[in-house]
Amino acid sequence: MAKRASESRPGLAELALRYPALGPGCALLLAGVVFAVANDRFLAVDNLSLVLAQSLVVGTLALGQTLVILTAGIDLGNAAIMVFGTLLMAKFAADGAGLLALVCGVLLCAFFGAVSGGLVTGLGLPPFIVTLGMLTVVTASGRIYAAGQSYPVTDGLLSALGTRFYLFGQVEFTVGMVLALLMFVAVWYLLTRTAWGRHVYALGNDPEAARLTGIHVNRTLFSVYLLAGVIYGIAAWQAVGRIPNADPNAYQLGNLDSITAVVIGGTSLFGGRGGVFGTLIGALLVGVLRNGLTLVGIDSLYQDVATGILVIVAVALDRLARRRSR
Repeated sequence: MAKRASESRPGLAELALRYPALGPGCALLLAGVVFAVANDRFLAVDNLSLVLAQSLVVGTLALGQTLVILTAGIDLGNAAIMVFGTLLMAKFAADGAGLLALVCGVLLCAFFGAVSGGLVTGLGLPPFIVTLGMLTVVTASGRIYAAGQSYPVTDGLLSALGTRFYLFGQVEFTVGMVLALLMFVAVWYLLTRTAWGRHVYALGNDPEAARLTGIHVNRTLFSVYLLAGVIYGIAAWQAVGRIPNADPNAYQLGNLDSITAVVIGGTSLFGGRGGVFGTLIGALLVGVLRNGLTLVGIDSLYQDVATGILVIVAVALDRLARRRSR
């Protein structure tokens, strides 16, 4: 009986696959405890609010990145797409067309997402190559469009997501944070409560098996890149709300930071496993690590080293968990 009971209990590998956000959640809690002990300023309300604010844009980029990685793809051009969106919004808004600027900025990002999706599905090109090319093209195009200049954002609608309010009179939040949370909930619902979400996971696990079960693989894959593009457009709105300035050189490592948040959050680079709340935890974990290491006096270069090691460990553990679960 004891042997049978032990066999029925899931092992660590099975738990990791069943609850991918469990490990990152424990890591976030552990990091919080360590930095709280190491520096008494870490748990200050204003510092925790700063961590949330710094995680906002990368977290939203990571939300779109999660959709792509769930299909066993990757998007290296997401931050460049977002930056181009901020430039378009800022230049249009300078002419007094705030609503038009917002709509056109989001549509531009959606267009780039659709182009990536079209190349991946229509020509069968690898997502890595397509989005690497998109990164180069969009980065250069954005700098040409901006003529090497940055543009201040003074329009009320574009800066609305930076509006601050206080919870319980102390904890500072912004409208952008609330919108980001609502977006995470909405994408979670799509992935876990709709047929489309089941198709996304099936596609990431085995595209051929998904096709044989009647799933329109190319249509689903295209919709993933299109929706990711829309999310990047909203991230652009959040970026100009947080810092009212559109700079063609901003967020140069945003794509890597978003991939880091997704992978640390428990979403498998091999597709078909993970979720948006793990990504949210991953984005917060990256923010907590950078903030905590800064408070204890660790140089930013060493912070990058620590983050890189964490990504490698996360991918290695995912690979090991998959092997042991077979």
